[in-house]
Amino acid sequence: MEHKTIGQRLRPYAMIAPAMLGIALFVIYPMLYLIYLSFFKYNLMNKAKSKFIGLDNYSEIFSRGDFYKALGNTALYTLGVVVLTLLIALLIAVWLSKKSKFNAIVQAGIFTPHIVSIVSVSLIWLWIMEPNLGMLNYLLKAVGLPTSQWLQSSKTALISVIIVSVWQGIGYYTLIIVAALQSITPSIYEAAALDNASKFKVFYKITLPLISPQLFFILVIMTIGSFKVFDTVQVMTGGGPNDATNTIVYYIYSFRTTNIGYSSATGVVLMAIIALLTFIYFRLLSKRVHFQ
Repeated sequence: MEHKTIGQRLRPYAMIAPAMLGIALFVIYPMLYLIYLSFFKYNLMNKAKSKFIGLDNYSEIFSRGDFYKALGNTALYTLGVVVLTLLIALLIAVWLSKKSKFNAIVQAGIFTPHIVSIVSVSLIWLWIMEPNLGMLNYLLKAVGLPTSQWLQSSKTALISVIIVSVWQGIGYYTLIIVAALQSITPSIYEAAALDNASKFKVFYKITLPLISPQLFFILVIMTIGSFKVFDTVQVMTGGGPNDATNTIVYYIYSFRTTNIGYSSATGVVLMAIIALLTFIYFRLLSKRVHFQ
């Protein structure tokens, strides 16, 4: 048996060292420092007044109504974006699953919004949803439908932000599902056709289980991304009107100078919520994922 030299043994560790160093510097250290700051009353404008206060920031978080308002908005936003994007992306992917030049052009078209900056997308939709001069209300008037205040009303602002987020991200997730559908072996469908299985039964019993790993991946990634939404809210509504679109990350951002400690504690709570949701997903849904 050939013995490995010290250089051969250390080579794998040397290869992954740059990546591990990057993770340590830009992920682990900021996370630990965030937890550290959450135990302080820390004013960025006057560091001399900073002091250790233990768990007081966490006590304050769970006693404030604006935190629960932001948490509720974030939960509604996440639910809306995840459900709508998954359903629409799945429908479009089934439509585009056959390989053809036309489908390839459509796939490229619906993917385009994903590669455009979310700030640019938000600014364009800000103009489209303008109540008086916007294209959306103009089209609604043209077909005889009632117009809306969209981003100007607390009743419709959150759903307006959800619409923009779904439109911007749907192409990316559609392509993932299309790739999953095209990877399914045709002989499986041929066997189902011999058994005279209905299209709905084939889709529910064969297609969905076979693409469940991709759907599970999309569910987890979208949930994490939706809980961290900031850009769209910052550009389109600034958390308003009347805090109707004030999400957790924007809520953290609003305390960036006055109380870094409280902001850090809220960030730790958000991190815990995302970790808990991810654990629940893996605990409850991973057993339903069918790996070929």
